[in-house]
Amino acid sequence: MRASPLIRQVLDAMAADETVLDELVRAARSQSPEVARLPEAENRRHVQFLLTAALRATANPDTADYTTAEALGADRAAQGVPLTDLLRGVQAGRTVAARVAVERARAAGIPDDVILETVLDAERYTGALERHIVKGYHAAELQLSRTLRDARTQLLRTLLLAGDEPAPEELRQAGLHPGARYSCVVSDVSDPARARTLEQALLEFGGVYGLVEGRLTGLAARPPAGVPLAEGALLVVAPPAPLTGLREVHRLCTAAARIAGPGCHDLTGLAGEIALAAQPLLGNLLAADLLGALDPANGFHRELAATALTYLDHGGRLRPTAETLHLHPNTVRYRLDRLAELTPLPLGENGTGRVLDSMRSWWALHHWLGER
Repeated sequence: MRASPLIRQVLDAMAADETVLDELVRAARSQSPEVARLPEAENRRHVQFLLTAALRATANPDTADYTTAEALGADRAAQGVPLTDLLRGVQAGRTVAARVAVERARAAGIPDDVILETVLDAERYTGALERHIVKGYHAAELQLSRTLRDARTQLLRTLLLAGDEPAPEELRQAGLHPGARYSCVVSDVSDPARARTLEQALLEFGGVYGLVEGRLTGLAARPPAGVPLAEGALLVVAPPAPLTGLREVHRLCTAAARIAGPGCHDLTGLAGEIALAAQPLLGNLLAADLLGALDPANGFHRELAATALTYLDHGGRLRPTAETLHLHPNTVRYRLDRLAELTPLPLGENGTGRVLDSMRSWWALHHWLGER
């Protein structure tokens, strides 16, 4: 509906009246503390745009333009004003504008039915303006989120892959403190949707996270504990370290993630496996030297090797080994005796052998069983 010339005259006078603009600005600032933190000139620009656009659209629907409304929503997102506060300010100004319009229309002698129809038209257009403000806000928020995520991911890659330390200001912008220590965490999660879910859980411990070398990786401000993991997922957590040393820590975490099973693992708990896995040729030589008499195709030989490996994992103690394997201790002793007849492995009972001899035995058995 096009407004009558008298209504258009009343609305145009409202749009040009500085006292009306002042009243709307006060209403918006009083109802929204976050909006009030912006410079008053910015509030006036905002309110003047909404008032002018809404009144023009009400007076003449052909003039309705929502592109500036979307730009205004984007501005508020960039300024960090929460959407709820933004809309609270808009609605406060909208209520005052409707009241003033009704008062002036009545003073000009416009019939109540015409005023009501005009107010309903104005509500429809101001509602559309709000929707476009929200649309612009969300679009900018998404873009800002992507930009921030990209910046944080690039910073992680710089720290963990290149080994360079960004400028202090760049670290602070990403939420990191130059002098602090962080726990490097590496998962095997590469699917973006699953990565976002795990990232949300890790954010409880502070820090920055992103996809590095295809895995969700990050720097936790506090070592994560009790993080819920999807079935089959793994997470390796390193002790806190300064930013300058994180490249090597990340390399160790990545190596651990390649050999660890599902679940949450402390990096230092996998120290032996990581160190031995870094020397596969030496593992081959040890297995050939100590276990050359065993036949990989012989199930009994594999049974002997697995029993010995479990025995070493339990500190050379018969009873815990038997309980783990659900065997009688005499059966464990028999298997160890048979293995001693076939190989030169030093499998002293109750950990009486040398630590390095036990380490070599464990390495050979682990490598032999794993390779085959």
